[in-house]
Amino acid sequence: MRRFSWFNATSLTLGFAFLYVPMIILIVYSFNKSKLVTVWAGFSTHWYGELLSNQSMLDAAWVTVKVAVVSSSIATILGTMAAYVIVRAGRFHGRTLFSGMIYAPLVMPEVITGLSLLLLFIGLNVDRGVMTIVLAHTTFSMCYVSVVVSSRLVSFDQSLEEAALDLGCSPFQAFRLVTLPIIAPAVISGWLLAFTLSLDDLVIASFTSGPAATTLPMKIWSSVRLGVSPEINALSTIMIALVTVGVISASLINKHQAVRKKREEQAAERQL
Repeated sequence: MRRFSWFNATSLTLGFAFLYVPMIILIVYSFNKSKLVTVWAGFSTHWYGELLSNQSMLDAAWVTVKVAVVSSSIATILGTMAAYVIVRAGRFHGRTLFSGMIYAPLVMPEVITGLSLLLLFIGLNVDRGVMTIVLAHTTFSMCYVSVVVSSRLVSFDQSLEEAALDLGCSPFQAFRLVTLPIIAPAVISGWLLAFTLSLDDLVIASFTSGPAATTLPMKIWSSVRLGVSPEINALSTIMIALVTVGVISASLINKHQAVRKKREEQAAERQL
């Protein structure tokens, strides 16, 4: 059976072209001298300078990063605790309800989540700002962390934890010294996922933000509604560059760790 065909190659090419050609065009026109994003007038980095001098855009970026770091950190702690309870606590009264409440934000429309949180903050007479955005992002992102960590805990060998308990560790010490280092990749993945979701969120932040707290997606959306400016192209190019660097760095680190692990296994085999 042939695995490669012209149909598969054409479909794959069109799919990648549909995904990446607009990004390439955006990057190219971020160096356009003209104010019109569709008319090429020569190479220039003028709009990058304009972006760096745009204080409102920089303030929105700082708010976004601050909210993402704080909310993802809190969500990681709460999501890991929830995953540990779901996987390790066994059967207890209200377990089904607890699991349903943890996983509900996964399928809940963001409009409903944002509106319900807005009504909650209004009912509690809480001024909307950075703190309300942090609470909102923590609420919907902790379930993603819980799913990632739960999948790792399900395949975790509990005999290692039991051995630590037999050797005199308390349950907390066994979790800190044995369980947590083993599930650390899942915890880090959950944090990165929560961080990315917070950076990308527009709908929930629009409901829960106040006049003094504007995130970068909200700023971009309000700017695009008035017309795409070359500054938006420059900002998008910077974000694409950061993501590219992050992906390449993660790939190189994983490759280095795999090579080192293979060398250690080969050295152990030689000693045997």
